[in-house]
Parts: sequence; structure tokens; C-alpha cells
Amino acid sequence: MDMKPKVRKPTEKELQEAESWPIWEKEQSEFPWEYFEPEICLILEGKAVVETPEETVEFGAGDYVVFPEGLKCTWKIKQKIRKHYKLG
Repeated sequence: MDMKPKVRKPTEKELQEAESWPIWEKEQSEFPWEYFEPEICLILEGKAVVETPEETVEFGAGDYVVFPEGLKCTWKIKQKIRKHYKLG
């Protein structure tokens, strides 16, 4: 199973779907996180780095990010993040 976050640009359909998802915001900070279910998010504002034992992934406004279930990582928010997200 691939335990890496995937970062890419969203399709038009994905942009439309994401509009109905809840919004999460977080100020500049650093914290450990574990995904107990998959999460998809569309970054609306800000910039962050997610570090796993294998790699460091950076993303920001306009990116579509998929986090796999079971991923253990550290979030490092560089600029306040605002994102639409969907769990499961």
C-alpha cells in the first residue's frame, strides 16, 4: 500500500465537488497527525509541508491532495491553511 500523500491540480469536476465539502482552517503551526481514514482536500489558501519518514511533500493554494489511510506524518503549516476536505 502506498503511504505517500499525492499532490496534483484538480479537475473541473473535482473543483465543483469540493465546493460542498466542509472547510478547515489552521494558523501557522506544527503538529503530528495520523490518518485513520483517507482524506481528500483542496487547498484554498496558504502553504504547508507534510513530513513522513520517507519524504517531505509541500503544497499550497490550488492543490488537490490525497492522504492515504494509515499515514503518520507531521504537518508544518508555513502560511495559514484554509482547505475543503472530505474524509473516507
